Amino acid sequence: MNHYTSKNFALTRSVGFLLNKARNMIIAEMDAALRDLEITSQHMGILLSLKSGVATTPFELSKVLGIDTGLMTRMLDKLEDKKLLKRVRSVDDRRVINLEMTARGEAVTTQLPQIAPQVLNARVKNFSKDEFDELRRLLGKFIGDSE
Repeated sequence: MNHYTSKNFALTRSVGFLLNKARNMIIAEMDAALRDLEITSQHMGILLSLKSGVATTPFELSKVLGIDTGLMTRMLDKLEDKKLLKRVRSVDDRRVINLEMTARGEAVTTQLPQIAPQVLNARVKNFSKDEFDELRRLLGKFIGDSE
């Protein structure tokens, strides 16, 4: 089914525009909340992905987080400069670079579960539980996530 036509399309009412605006709002709010930790919301995604074991290499992180490899390299450089993670060449395959969190990275990461939920809860505070569940379901359907 085509939901958009040349007659009814309005940029500021399109799903793409609204999703992008929502994303930008969350990023700005999350970045502000993370300022004292000297990281950004994108850095948070990297650190939490490493912590949970979802990804251990730059390539895996790029896939999981939907970030191009060039930007991922620059963000990893910043996190390494801040001593939050380190790159370690694989002993099994010297072409592979594994990422390991440092003690400082672990300390920062342990603070994230107290910060991120506050930011996200503030954004969805006017949603009922059913509305929140439906939003998550619809967003999952939109991105093709079967969970």
